[in-house]
Order: sequence, then structure tokens, then C-alpha cells
Amino acid sequence: MSLFDNLGGLLGKAISSHPGGLGGLMADAFSQFGGLDGVVAKLNEAGLGSQVNSWLGRGENQPITPDEIRSALSNEYLVSLAQKLGVPTDQVANILAQHLPAAVDQASPDGTIRSS
Repeated sequence: MSLFDNLGGLLGKAISSHPGGLGGLMADAFSQFGGLDGVVAKLNEAGLGSQVNSWLGRGENQPITPDEIRSALSNEYLVSLAQKLGVPTDQVANILAQHLPAAVDQASPDGTIRSS
């Protein structure tokens, strides 16, 4: 099963056409918010440091729920992000919950998020 099966190809197409893959797409999408570093900081501030640290470290990525995403990030932020990613607003928290751990993991092979 592909990582992008549940998205009906919307995000999958964007990722496959982006030269930086998943990490690069997410970094570009988050650029107006301070990049992945900014999102990671918001998640840490919301008490989700354990999950975030697992994405930055070696080993298995801990999951994050759509509700945790909604709680950590403002609705305005999620609406803007949905527009930037080209996905429906009501699905952006689910998409982030599913793909953000892998995006952060991919963008931080040495434990630090690489700038795009």
C-alpha cells in the first residue's frame, strides 16, 4: 500500500512533481510559517515534543492525531496550509497527521531539519 493511497492522488501528485519530495513540499508549504522548524516549534509548544522528537530521532515515528494537529495549529493556519497544498480544508488536519511525521523525518536525517 502506497503512503498516499488515502489521499486520492491530490497530495501524491504534488509530492511526486516536487523536486524535494515529501520533505521539500512540506517545507515549501510551511515557508510562510517559518518552515518545518516553525511547525515543529508550534507542536512542541502544544506539548507534543515526544512525538516531534521521535520524528527527528532514529527509530519509529510516533503518530500524531488530527485532533492534536487542530489543537496545536490555528484554524486560520490550517485553512491557509490547505490552500497552499491544494487539498480540501476539512482534510488538512488528517493529511498532516498522516504525513507530517514522515516529512519531518525525511527533512531531518541527522536530527536537525534541513532548510530547503
